[in-house]
Amino acid sequence: MSESTGCCRWCTSFIFTLGLTALFLWLSLRASKPSCSVQSFYVPALNLTANDPRNATVAIHLRLSNGNKDKGIYYDDVRIALYYNAVNGTVAVGNTSIPAFYQGHNKKATKQGTVKTEGVPWNNAQKNVSANGEVEFRVDLATAVRFKIVWWKTKRHRMNISGRVQVNRDGKKTYNKNIKLSGASELVCFGTPMWMLALSFFFLILC
Repeated sequence: MSESTGCCRWCTSFIFTLGLTALFLWLSLRASKPSCSVQSFYVPALNLTANDPRNATVAIHLRLSNGNKDKGIYYDDVRIALYYNAVNGTVAVGNTSIPAFYQGHNKKATKQGTVKTEGVPWNNAQKNVSANGEVEFRVDLATAVRFKIVWWKTKRHRMNISGRVQVNRDGKKTYNKNIKLSGASELVCFGTPMWMLALSFFFLILC
């Protein structure tokens, strides 16, 4: 009887320890995707004071934040596409890319890009911003990230996010506050250690 009781206690203790370990691993294998916001946005062609419609570029500064306390992030090339939301439809402005880079845990980075535009009706855009005080652009960002957990790198997780930016008569972002780009769920889970649960169930049967 005492041997049976001791065995059950051992099994219970083992299963409890295994369960806590599984819970710890599951929590440690969760990560948040980085957040990204538009810090500054400048369209020289819409600066009515400078009156430089031939400058067909758009300058954009992005703020990328890794809020994970213990996980670094490897970014693939960050692809940026801009669109002008005209009165009669959306017009593709152009695109650019930011080279791949690594970001440590709890770190922030500012990345800039210059988009060369083609076929944008700047004259109409100037009229709209003059009449309404502002016009709207859409920023699309696409990349893939891998998380670094100690010495291990996870598989790639795709990021596709976007946001709308209002531009005033100075060709600048209307609001001083950063504009956060948003999209799908920002939480990533790398899988629950199911083998531990199966092992726990096996020992439970034996007991």
